[in-house]
Amino acid sequence: MLKGIKVRAAIAIVVSLAGLFFLTPSLTADLPDVWKKYLPADKIHLGLDLQGGTHLVLEVDTDKAAESTLERMSNEIKETLMTNKVRFLYLEGTKKARTISFELPDSASKTAFEKVLKDNYPDLEIVSSETRGGKEVVALKIKTKRAEELKKMVVEQSLETIRNRVDQFGISEPEIIPQGEDRIVVQLPGIKDTTRAKNLIGKTALLEFKLVDEEHSIENALKGIVPEGSSIVYESRLDRQTGRRTSTPLLLKNKTLLTGGYLESAQVKIGDRFAEPYVAIKFNPQGAKEFDRITGENVKKRLAIVLDGTVHSAPVIQERISGGDAQITGQFTMDEAKDLAIVLRAGALPAPVTILEERTVGPSLGQDSIDKGLWSTIIGGLLVMLFMMVYYRLSGIVANAALVINIIIILGTLAAFKATLTLPGIAGIVLTIGMAVDANVLIFERIREELRTGKTPRAAIETGYSKAFLTILDSNVTTLIAALFLFGFGTGPVKGFAVTLSIGIIVSMFTAVFVTRIIFDYFIWDRKIKSVSV
Repeated sequence: MLKGIKVRAAIAIVVSLAGLFFLTPSLTADLPDVWKKYLPADKIHLGLDLQGGTHLVLEVDTDKAAESTLERMSNEIKETLMTNKVRFLYLEGTKKARTISFELPDSASKTAFEKVLKDNYPDLEIVSSETRGGKEVVALKIKTKRAEELKKMVVEQSLETIRNRVDQFGISEPEIIPQGEDRIVVQLPGIKDTTRAKNLIGKTALLEFKLVDEEHSIENALKGIVPEGSSIVYESRLDRQTGRRTSTPLLLKNKTLLTGGYLESAQVKIGDRFAEPYVAIKFNPQGAKEFDRITGENVKKRLAIVLDGTVHSAPVIQERISGGDAQITGQFTMDEAKDLAIVLRAGALPAPVTILEERTVGPSLGQDSIDKGLWSTIIGGLLVMLFMMVYYRLSGIVANAALVINIIIILGTLAAFKATLTLPGIAGIVLTIGMAVDANVLIFERIREELRTGKTPRAAIETGYSKAFLTILDSNVTTLIAALFLFGFGTGPVKGFAVTLSIGIIVSMFTAVFVTRIIFDYFIWDRKIKSVSV
């Protein structure tokens, strides 16, 4: 029996020391270099409510994404119809209804049109077909099931893109989760420059290369005479003397020759002439091939680099550019250049996002929350420990020792798994303190009952633990199930509460039942005590 006690004691000591080992970096910053180099040095990560930061709720414009998809498909259909020599006239569809329309001169053309649609575009369906002046007008729409899939995919892509941007921005422990069908919750703990972070997250980052329309007059276009196939886009310029940005109108051709989807890398570099930062971009092999062809076909023409509808530069192509390297210059500040490189590397958002809600928690408020949370834990723990010592005497001291080990293991586990501690998480720890001693209360009351019947201390402890165990297990398992549901379906504060509560339940079972039993068995078998102070 003594050998079994030693083995169990060794297990309890190892687990306790492991918790203390992972908790140490959170207790002191004065760690030896050897520890920092070879051993875990991660502190307990604090949530937004404890260290300050920004909470954003974003809405993804899935309708805009559906419109863009339909527009892209309409261009593909036109090219396919021309390739198959099907006569047609393209009509502008209804954006509200998200349809595109084609006018077909005769029934043969309509039959050929339907065949092209069936063979190449299974995601589209004909929603209306009517005869106008002897001609067939057909309206197309994306199938409902496919449209829902596209919306879901757009939100998922947006979430992944935002996560990539935030990771590259260098924010530790961000929380980026979907909410509902078209919303994303972003929590950025410890962020100071909230404006820069919002710009980084919300930028669509659609990079396009378009030719400048030099065949028509920009003056006439500004007067309202915009040529078909072109549009007015403004170029952003920085005045070095005043530091103010100005907008210059340019007439660009609507056709996009190349997009940022072919980018392989984007890096910030410093220019030789004015020592100003610019973004050097490199295309992947397919993009490099396309860029080589485009520049080769348009020597001496201006190629505009457009980002989110704003021209950053429109240089003249002096010669064919091979190798897939290009530059985006725009007289950026260093932060602007870095952020632009980040969003280009992370990729464009598939749809625009709108910030619906913004909350900022200051660092001082976060520290105040930490102080109050710590004091509530300390005061609650001391009151519980005082009650146990007064009411259960020496057995209460055993329960208190297990409680201290409980808290060390919980905090060590949070640090080891890099979990985030929030204010509701502190509440979960306080609740766990009560639950841990609650298990001991059940055990001690059972032991008291057995002692009143005249049983020996050894028999009373054995029976008390065995009879109380099932009750303790049942209550803890049901609470753990509830905590897991909170973690699975909750967000933000609710999830933080569920994390500490789940860890606390498992640890309290270990300390309240396993650890305290070791201490009692030691005194019964090794010290051979004749009575139990309970």
